[in-house]
Amino acid sequence: MNTTSLLQVLRTRIDELAVAIAPISLQRASQARFDKTLFATHSTQLKDYLLEVRANMDKLQHSVEQARTDQVAFLAEKLAGQLAALQRELATKGLRKSERQPPAAENFYQKLATHQDYERRLQAMINDRENQHALQTTLAGQQQLQREILALEGRLQRCKQALTRLERIIERQERGLG
Repeated sequence: MNTTSLLQVLRTRIDELAVAIAPISLQRASQARFDKTLFATHSTQLKDYLLEVRANMDKLQHSVEQARTDQVAFLAEKLAGQLAALQRELATKGLRKSERQPPAAENFYQKLATHQDYERRLQAMINDRENQHALQTTLAGQQQLQREILALEGRLQRCKQALTRLERIIERQERGLG
């Protein structure tokens, strides 16, 4: 078999793998799927790894045309490893279903809206107590209102921390880091 035929067989194999992966190519995993030495991509979706395989195939084709034997050998070995890894991933997709999936983004958006409402209500309560404090004439009443304000400010601080955490989670999900 000549080089052109071998490259065509390899392209056909990549296309067949792409068809097999297509139904699950957009599913996200909880973390990057492969070792850093095998793939430069650090995605949670198989489609990104398949894109890298196709790019490496194009580089291999170019290296063959340029008669760079060292680079051809390196890329051929790398492609073989990448294809084997993708085939193993495809073979174990049934096991991946049992992997813990991240909660749906809508839940985080709903929690974010709920916490924003808590924040608004806590701030209103603090403002109300501060107004009452300014109008209070007795020392005992002022001290009681001051304790309530401090307690509400503590709750508001914890609420803001929860909001920050939720915003980070949503941001990571939107960037595909899950």
